[in-house]
This record gives sequence, C-alpha cells and structure tokens, in this order.
Amino acid sequence: TDPNTLEYRKKHVVIGKHSTSYGSGLGDAPFQDKKKSAMDLAKWKKQFQLKFQQTQDPDCLVFDMIGIDAAIANAIRRILIADVPTVAIHRCYILNNTSVMQDEVLAHRLGLMPICVDPDLFEFPVQDTVETMIDSIPEPQPNANLVFRLNVKCERDPSGQLQNEIVYSKQLKWVPIGDQKKRFKQNPPKFVHEKIMIVKLAEGQTIDLTVHCAKGIGRDHAKWSPVATATYRILPSISFKKELSQEQAQELVDVCPLNVFEIENQAVVAKYPRRCTVCRECIRKPGWDDLVALGRVRDHFIFSVEGTGSIPPTKIFFTALDILQGKIDRLAKNLEKETE
Repeated sequence: TDPNTLEYRKKHVVIGKHSTSYGSGLGDAPFQDKKKSAMDLAKWKKQFQLKFQQTQDPDCLVFDMIGIDAAIANAIRRILIADVPTVAIHRCYILNNTSVMQDEVLAHRLGLMPICVDPDLFEFPVQDTVETMIDSIPEPQPNANLVFRLNVKCERDPSGQLQNEIVYSKQLKWVPIGDQKKRFKQNPPKFVHEKIMIVKLAEGQTIDLTVHCAKGIGRDHAKWSPVATATYRILPSISFKKELSQEQAQELVDVCPLNVFEIENQAVVAKYPRRCTVCRECIRKPGWDDLVALGRVRDHFIFSVEGTGSIPPTKIFFTALDILQGKIDRLAKNLEKETE
C-alpha cells in the first residue's frame, strides 16, 4: 500500500514520523466522488455500517460506525453528552445540617448522584424559579418530580457503636407522590449505587433534608448527562510498503508496546489494529517509515459510551439518534421557509 497514491489519501489520514498529513482529505467522506451529488442517499445507505462490539460491562457500549463524516460522528458524541435527558436531583431543601459539610456543597454532591428511572415517564419542568428564601417546601408535581427524604442522626447504640457515622445514598428514601406508587410498583426509583458516600457524621450531628428530582439535559448541567464518557477514535490502519525480512518482522513485533503485530506463516501481520494508539514506535527507527504505512481510516469511527447507570447505554444511543433526526428535520423546515 502506497500512502502517496490519491486513492489511499482519499480513504486515510496519513501518519508520518513527525506529522499528520491529509487530515481534511480531498472531499467530504464518504462522498469523495465529485461526479456524484453528496446528497446521494441510496449510495450512502449501501456503504454505511453500524457494528456493535461485545463488552463485559452492561453500562458500556462499544460500536463501529463506518461510512460517515467526522462532523456527523462528533455531532452524535455531543448529543450523547449534552442532549439526552435524564432525571436528577434539582432542588435540595435542607431543614437541618449540623455536619462539617456546608449546605451548598452537600446539595451539589447530592445532585451528582445518578438516579435509575426512565426519563420518558416524566415531563420537563414547566417553570423553573430559584427560591432564595422559602417558608415551606414547594408542592412537587407527580408528572415532573420525584421526591426523596433523608433524615439521619449519628448516635451510639447500646453496644457503644456509632450508628449513621457514614451516610450513604441508600439512606435517601423515595416518597411517592400522586399516583407514583402505582406507576412505579414494579420498578421503584432508586439511586444507581447504594453505597455512594455522601458525608461522615460525628456523634450528635444530624442531617434532615428533602430533595426534588426533575428531568433535564446535560447542556444545562452536568448532573443530567447520561454518560460518564462518550468518545470516539478513528480506526488505525497499518500496512506494509515492502516485504519484511524475518529479522525485521521479529523486530517489529518486539518494538510494538501494545502487541499489535504477530508472525503468521513466516510473515508479519497487523493482527490487532484496534489496539494501536498510533504511538509511532513502529516507524520511529530510521528507515522504518519506508517499510510501514501508518494511518487512520477516515470514515471508520470506534465509539465508546460509558453510561452512568441511570439509562441503559443502548437506549442512550438510540435516543441520541432520534434527537439528531429531530435537529435535521427542524433545520430542513427552516431552510424551506427561507427559500419560500
């Protein structure tokens, strides 16, 4: 494979010893053929691929998206982080707090704890006002809010052991409002992890508070983001410009820190290209860049989505696609209005 050919540059980002070349390409992938319209949907459908990879963690999703432009891949990544709605603690009404943690820090800490509940069962808050001074806790709305209560005091039991010395997320108790007890009978709302440490209490210290949860998106606050991380990387491409000798093949296997290469049938092969981080160790030695062609496949993106546990990662992904479709539809309608 010769990275100097036009065909190679169309499909790959070329990785050199000291620089990266042809990052923007000669056209918008995958529509490289200038003789055809970039809006050829039938052609795009034939070359587009979506491949899901197996993972051990149920809160993680890894998939390959092949045949799209980097702009679309990045749009999906941004939507995963900022536009997919979840339910999180939005208002914290602290009645008593004698712990060492300040009220505002305690409220912020509570807000970042992910809640396992389907956001589709709730509506976005109609009105969001900030109350600086209140005489009583506002009335929550069953179709827009969840309510949790926390009332703990650190005391010694008859044996002399401290009780409630450490306050965990499982000690926040769900308080059904309206018809929620019936609606959530099979799957009551709860925090994703039972042992999230909130605060430590000394003997005699107490915390008494009520929290109201609401539906929102990460664009407004990070507590509503459904993912801990949502990233993509472009698939590495490793090929050989010339046939390598036995000594060179073994040297290449030994120099790679991630064991990308193996020797099969007395020839070296890049058996695990997904492991490659393009560290350039295989072309760092003088002359090796004339033997190994290192690059990235321009339109092959490997996504890694790690959910917080509030929503299954597959649902996060497909919800993100629906949101992207909605954005495209709104853009199309606005363009039609402008052209009328």
